Amino acid sequence: MKSSFKIGDHVRWNSEAGKVTGRIIKIYTKDFLYKGYVHHASKENPQYEIKSDRTGHIAAHKGTALQKIKD
Repeated sequence: MKSSFKIGDHVRWNSEAGKVTGRIIKIYTKDFLYKGYVHHASKENPQYEIKSDRTGHIAAHKGTALQKIKD
């Protein structure tokens, strides 16, 4: 699967607290350690590091969890 997101894209995802929006700040294409856990990523299935618009919290998600927002 080719990455459909790029750094700077504005995206939305669901969290325990509801819908969250933010901007992609990094793209992982190899496994990486994040908050004490190994997250699996590849060129075919990248993961994205996103900074929340509202809180500034950083999260990592697969592309399947994200929805692009038109600015």
